[in-house]
Amino acid sequence: MSQAKSERLMNLVIALLVTRSYVSRSRLRQVVTGYADCTDEAFERMFERDKDELRELGIPIETGSRDPLGEDPGYRIVRTEFELPPITLEPDEAAVLGLAARVWQHASLARATSQALLKLQAAGVETDRSALPAIEPRVGAEEPAFEPLWQAVLHRRRVRFDYRKPGAGEAEHRTLEPWSVLSWRGRWYTVGHDADRGAARMFRLSRVVGPVRTLGRNGSFTPPDTATVRAAARSLAPPGPRSTARIRLRPGTGIGLRRRAVASRQVADGWDQIDVSYVDAGVLADDVAPCGPDAVVVEPAAVVDEVVRRLRAAAGERQAAR
Repeated sequence: MSQAKSERLMNLVIALLVTRSYVSRSRLRQVVTGYADCTDEAFERMFERDKDELRELGIPIETGSRDPLGEDPGYRIVRTEFELPPITLEPDEAAVLGLAARVWQHASLARATSQALLKLQAAGVETDRSALPAIEPRVGAEEPAFEPLWQAVLHRRRVRFDYRKPGAGEAEHRTLEPWSVLSWRGRWYTVGHDADRGAARMFRLSRVVGPVRTLGRNGSFTPPDTATVRAAARSLAPPGPRSTARIRLRPGTGIGLRRRAVASRQVADGWDQIDVSYVDAGVLADDVAPCGPDAVVVEPAAVVDEVVRRLRAAAGERQAAR
C-alpha cells in the first residue's frame, strides 16, 4: 500500500471515529487528505473504494444522518463497535485493526492527523479527541511477516509459512486463509482458517519463520463476517497475565518492557526496576534477551533460566560463525 493511500485511509478512519455525529461526503472531501484535488467523479469512485476496503477489513462504518428527514446522509465509526470488548481482551483497546497501527508510525501521518482534526473543528464538526487512542498502536509492526500477511488479508489470498510454537525445536508448515491482522497485548497476530487443521487459528507474527508465500489468485476465499472474526479472535487469544517478573534495566533501555510494566522504580547503582506481568516465561525471555547486559531478571527463576538459555544459544551461534 502506498504512503499516499495509507495516509488517506488513516485520515478517513480518524475523521469518522472522532466525530460525535454523522459526517457528510462533502465534509469528508474537504478534510481528508487526497480527496480535495479530485474531480467529482474521481472522488466518488475513490471514496466508495476506500469505504468498501475499510469495511472489508472489519472497520464498522455506519451510514445515517443528523437530518430528521434523512436528506443529508453521512458516515461515522461507532467507537464501541470499532474496539474489541475490554472484558475479554485486556488491556482496554488492545486489539486494533492493523491499518491504523501500521500507518500511525509515520510522523508525516501524525501531522496530517492533526490537520484533519483542525479542519473538522474549523468546519463546525464536534470532535472527540479521546477516541484517538482506539487506533494508536502499542508497538511497531517490525515483523517481516506483517506486510505479506497484511497484503494477503487485503487481497484474500491463501498463504503458507513455517511457524515455531513456544518451546518447539522445529517449525511446522502451516497453510492459512488470513481473515485479519490485529494487535493484542503489544503483539501482532493473524487470525484465519488453518487449512491444515481445518479450523480457525491465531498465529503470532514474530513466530513465523522465513518467508510468507502466497498461493493461488486474489479473492481465492471469502472471509466470514466481522462478528465471526471478532469471536474467533476472542476465543483464540492467549490467556491473560498470571505471573509477575521483576527486571532491572539500565536507564534508557528496554522501552518495550517498560511500556508493559505494572510498577517501576529506581534502585541502587543507577538501575531501574520494573515489574512485568506475563503468561509464558519463554515468551517474556524473547523480549528480555535482546537487551543483553542492559537487562537483568531478578525473579522468578523460570524466566532467569529462559533468558540465560537464549543468551548462551546466541553466544554459541556467534562463536560458530567466527
